[in-house]
Amino acid sequence: MGKQLAIEAQRFKKIREEFRHTQQSFAELLGIGTTTADLERGKTKITGKIVMELMNQFNINPLWLYGKSFEKYINLSQGDVSPKVISVDDSGNDTILLVNQKAAAGYPNNIQDVEWYQSLPAFNIPLPEYRNASYRGFQVEGDSMLPSLRPNEWVLGRAVPNIDEASDSKIYIVVLRDSVLVKKLQKIPNNLQSIRLISLNPEYLPIDVRVKDIQELWQVNSKLSFGVDEPVESNLLRQLQKSMDDLKGQISSLKQ
Repeated sequence: MGKQLAIEAQRFKKIREEFRHTQQSFAELLGIGTTTADLERGKTKITGKIVMELMNQFNINPLWLYGKSFEKYINLSQGDVSPKVISVDDSGNDTILLVNQKAAAGYPNNIQDVEWYQSLPAFNIPLPEYRNASYRGFQVEGDSMLPSLRPNEWVLGRAVPNIDEASDSKIYIVVLRDSVLVKKLQKIPNNLQSIRLISLNPEYLPIDVRVKDIQELWQVNSKLSFGVDEPVESNLLRQLQKSMDDLKGQISSLKQ
C-alpha cells in the first residue's frame, strides 16, 4: 500500500488545475524551475517561497494549504496580518514559539514553512491571559526601544488578525517582507495604505511602511528578561574572591 500523499501536495495540484495551468506554466509562474511534477507527487517539499507566491498571486491561505483552516482565500488588500502558521501541542492547545535574533533574520522568508517552525522552541504559559489567542515570542535586537525594552530581552505578542484591529500607541512585533521589527505603531490620518512605526529611543526616526508589506502583526503584552543586573555589592564580593584566589595561587608557587 502506497504512502498517502501530503495534503499540501494535493491542494497545490488542485490550485494549479483550478487556474488552468500546466505543470510547466505553473512552475514558470511561481519561479520554481521547469515543472511542478515532483511537488505534486510529494517528492519535493513545498517551500516557504512557493507558499508566499501562492498567497501573493492567488490569495491562497497558507493555513488552508496545510489543512489547518477551512478558509481557502485571504484578502491581502484588506490588511490581513494573521499568523501564517500556528503551533499546537499533543493536546491541540496553542503553544508559544520563541524566535531569537538569528531565527528572526530568516523568519520573513520561512513564514509559511511548517517544517521550519518545528525547529523553534515552544512552550505554554498556564495563565488565563494567554488563553483564547495565539502568542509568539521574539527577541529584541538593538537599542531602538530603550528604555522600555533592552537589547536581547524577549517580548511576547498576541496575534492581530487584521491591521484595522491594531491600536495607536501600542507596541507591536511587525513582520515585514524582509525584516522583523519591534516598534510602536501609529496610524497615519487619511492614509489607509501605510502606517508609521516609531522607536522609543529618540535617536531613531519614525519610518512609514506600506500595509501590504506587513505579513504578520503581534501586539506586545509582556516581556521576558533573563539578564537581571546583579547588585554592585555582589560584583565587589566576586572581585575580592578572585583576588584572594590569585593571591593563594601566588603563595603556592612560592612554596614550590
